[in-house]
Amino acid sequence: MIFHQIATGGCQSYLVGCPETCSAVLIDPALQQLDRYLGLAAREGLQLHYVVDTHTHADHFSAARALKERLGIPAVMHRKSRAPYADMRLDDGDMLIVGNIRLQAIHTPGHTDDSMSLMTDDRLFTGDTLLIGGTGRTDLPTGDPEALHDSLFNILLRLDPALKIFPAHDYQGRSWSTIGRELADNPRLRHRDKDAFVAMMQQLNLTAPDHMTEALRTNMSGGKTVAQLLAEAAGKVPFMSLDELRNRLAGGNGDFIILDVRERAAFDAAHIPGAQNLPRGQLELRVNQDLPDPTLRILTVCELGKVSTLAAATLRELGFSRATALDGGMKAWRERDYPVEASETPTA
Repeated sequence: MIFHQIATGGCQSYLVGCPETCSAVLIDPALQQLDRYLGLAAREGLQLHYVVDTHTHADHFSAARALKERLGIPAVMHRKSRAPYADMRLDDGDMLIVGNIRLQAIHTPGHTDDSMSLMTDDRLFTGDTLLIGGTGRTDLPTGDPEALHDSLFNILLRLDPALKIFPAHDYQGRSWSTIGRELADNPRLRHRDKDAFVAMMQQLNLTAPDHMTEALRTNMSGGKTVAQLLAEAAGKVPFMSLDELRNRLAGGNGDFIILDVRERAAFDAAHIPGAQNLPRGQLELRVNQDLPDPTLRILTVCELGKVSTLAAATLRELGFSRATALDGGMKAWRERDYPVEASETPTA
C-alpha cells in the first residue's frame, strides 16, 4: 500500500494507493491542499479513482467537489449526506475497491448523522467518530451523543484491538493510534454507561470551529467559499500597486478612471484624489449611466482590496476589458500617508 497522511493544521487527509494498479483514493481532503494532493499523486504515479468525505465537515472546506470536477471521479459520502455533489452514496457495509485495496464503509453516526468510518486490512479511518484521546463532538448540526455512544461501544471498539486508527483530526501532532490503545487510555471512553457518556458530551461546552457557518454551507450545499470567489476574481483581472498609482497621480497621468466602490459615507470621508464613487452594490444597475465608454481604463478601489477585485472582475464580464484592481485598499493607502481628499459637505 502507498500511504500518505497530509496534515492541514489539525485536519488530516489520507492518500491510499495500490502500487500494483497505480489506483488511489483520497480521504477527507481540504480545499487549500488541492494542488498538493494532485502533486503527491503524480509523484507516486497514482491515478485517483475516488475522493471520499467521511462526514460533513464543519471546520474546514472539503476539496471533494473541486477534485470531482477537475478529475471526473466520483465524490463519495454516506447515504445520509446532504451534499448534492456526492454522486456515490454508501450504505453500511458497502465497499470501495481501489486496485487490490478494499475499503469497507461502516456507518458510525453521532458526530453527524452521515458519519462513516472506512476499514481496510490493518487500519481504520474513523473520521470524527473516534479521535486519538477523544471523540468527535455532538453539539453541531445532526450531532447525537446517544448515537455516538452506540457507534463507539457497539461497533468500533468491538473491532480488533490491534487495528490502527487514523482520524480526520488531531491537534497535538499525533498520526495514529490503535483500538486497544484508545480503550486503555482515551478519557472519554471511560464513560461506558450510555447515560454517563451522554451527560459528559452535553457538558463539554466546546467553542464553535472557525468558519463553521461557511464550512457547513459549502460542504452541505456544494456552494463556493468566499475565498474561492475572490481567487477566481483575482485570476481574471490585473492589478496596480499603491506606489504605481501614487506616482501616476503625482505625474499628472490621468488616462484612467479611479472608481471607488465603497459606500458613499466612506467615500465622502476620505478618498483618493480625483476618484469617483459607484458602490459595489449598485455597480450593475448604474454601470451604463456612470461608465458609458467601455474602452476606458478603470481602476477599482475599496477599503481592503477584496471588494474592488470582485468589482473589477464584474466589469470585465460586462465588457470593460481594461478594468484593473488596486493591489491593497484605502486602509493601506492611508497608512502610507498617501494623499486623500474628502467630499464637500453640503450646507443647509
